[in-house]
Amino acid sequence: MVVLNKIYTRTGDKGDTALGNGARVPKYAPRVDAYGTVDELNAFLGVARLASTGTEMDTALARIQNDLFDLGADLCRPEMEKDAETDYPPLRIIASQVTRLEHEIDAMNASLQPLRSFILPGGSTLAAQLHVCRTVSRRAERATVELAAREAVNPEAVRYLNRLSDWFFVAARSANDGGAGDVLWVPGATR
Repeated sequence: MVVLNKIYTRTGDKGDTALGNGARVPKYAPRVDAYGTVDELNAFLGVARLASTGTEMDTALARIQNDLFDLGADLCRPEMEKDAETDYPPLRIIASQVTRLEHEIDAMNASLQPLRSFILPGGSTLAAQLHVCRTVSRRAERATVELAAREAVNPEAVRYLNRLSDWFFVAARSANDGGAGDVLWVPGATR
């Protein structure tokens, strides 16, 4: 159980922060950038949910929001090898979370018409917000892949982020009246 009775601690006033294992690192460290971008994505997802209240989409978005907290907990915890030796295993993204996204993508995509053009972010309010989530998800993935090039990162975390941006793309199309409300790109239309 988490208990937060004091919000400010002053421990980061000089530009560093604590990771999940207690190690102090600069706030600009690649690991902090990766899980900070996941946190940003979660905030954008909270905004998107305002346009999905009471729908199946909202239920799926709530699951993803919870997954994103799991992902942040995973990314803020370095030294995966040492973690395997602890009395309690730290929270990590697992393959079944990635598989669930794949099944949901397939289910949403089954009712969509194939794309014959690239689409522009927009259409319905929910679709536009899901496209924002898609792009922030891609940035979180880039930050996590960059981190993985330097330090150990759970490979399922990278897979989850890669699948998640695809999920947001298909969900945005679904939120656009099954793709009928997609805004199509017209190459060179404003020349």
